[in-house]
Amino acid sequence: MTAATAIDPLALESQVCFALAVASRRVIAEYRPLLEPMGLTHPQYLVMLALWQAEPLSVRRLGELVSLEPATLSPLLKRLEVQGFLHRQRRTDDERTLDVTLTEEGRALRERALAIPPAMMARLGLTVEELQGLHALLTDVIARTKDP
Repeated sequence: MTAATAIDPLALESQVCFALAVASRRVIAEYRPLLEPMGLTHPQYLVMLALWQAEPLSVRRLGELVSLEPATLSPLLKRLEVQGFLHRQRRTDDERTLDVTLTEEGRALRERALAIPPAMMARLGLTVEELQGLHALLTDVIARTKDP
């Protein structure tokens, strides 16, 4: 191997962690102008996506689905409740469990959110097939790096 073809294993541009971190920040930044008119941050959008898919969800299950710790999720849910998008209520049969349900306003917001996936495809300049491939690869990375 010559010096010209040698690859430095510690070169910044060779690091998967660097590419993932930069790509994550940049993709999330592309969501911002689409979410702000809806009154949502990106983490709030993820919570709404989970609730649009299935509700009610316990706070614990919601945290698992969106990969957020309770200390991060709780204030986020409070803000969404103040905005009128959801309700939090203790279960009558188990007061330790806090369920989250959407309000009518929260359910109606889903219609506006339907414009986000195609807008993101356009912003990123990726085809459906490219996005599906990227999603599959990232999902595999997530599965290989599960929390202990």
